[in-house]
Amino acid sequence: MTGSGARGVASTAPTFVPDLYAILDRTAAAGRDLVPILDAVIAGGCRMVQLREKEWPSGKLLPLAERMRARCHAAGVTFVVNDRVDLALVLGADGIHLGQEDLPPQAVRPLLRSGMILGVSTHSIEQARAALAAGADYVAAGSIFPTATKPGFELVGIELIRTLGAEMRVPLIAIGGITAANVRAVIQAGADGVAVISALCSAADPEAETRRLLEAIRAARAAAQ
Repeated sequence: MTGSGARGVASTAPTFVPDLYAILDRTAAAGRDLVPILDAVIAGGCRMVQLREKEWPSGKLLPLAERMRARCHAAGVTFVVNDRVDLALVLGADGIHLGQEDLPPQAVRPLLRSGMILGVSTHSIEQARAALAAGADYVAAGSIFPTATKPGFELVGIELIRTLGAEMRVPLIAIGGITAANVRAVIQAGADGVAVISALCSAADPEAETRRLLEAIRAARAAAQ
């Protein structure tokens, strides 16, 4: 893994940098065009981006997804699609991210081209272990803090990151309510990186917020050494 160097991805996945994993979502952006937000987070230094869409069908989402993929690839940024295996394959995305209610990783992996990243959201030790056993290239764990993206979601807290950090062999990504103000505790608990939705999608200046998050992540790592 490039970046923190704590853990490497599975052999099937390309090199990627999960320090800051920007998840761009139309709902979280309150109707703002995602492309300028994408341009801003890339300019701020983010190297891994996910497109998340829970309302539009894949056909309607395709033009936006194509624009985002093109920008990511031109900038050398890893581009991942949330949930939509069909869309990820049509786009030639770098990866697919699956939730607990999506198709299981072991069913999706044979469909992916060589080198595609497969990530899985988890909310417990058991789910994280199952994702790892199923061949996930990274494991996302949360929700760590309260989040507007999933207001009714059960919090798992930093303790889950601390527990999983000792046994994950692939990058462990913390998600849920993470901001520049609280990311230090998450990184020091053992997360290899953080996934951020609201703090970036709702930011008045996503580029500046990206820089703040990356600076806080690097400072947390430096303090832990």
